[in-house]
Amino acid sequence: MEQAKLDRINALARKKKAEGLTPDEILEQRALREEYILEFRAGLRGILDNTYIEYPDGTRVKVEQKKQP
Repeated sequence: MEQAKLDRINALARKKKAEGLTPDEILEQRALREEYILEFRAGLRGILDNTYIEYPDGTRVKVEQKKQP
């Protein structure tokens, strides 16, 4: 995510605490947060896709995604 968008998220959060947000700013904040969350999850998924657990006997097992019930 671009630094300008991160700065805007932080600015909106500070403004919300200080004086509140307008309805347009609330919508902007939600959209920016959703974009941030999607990018964060994609990055984490990339890390976990390349993660292995190594046991004391030297065997390595790839971390698998948990199956949803």
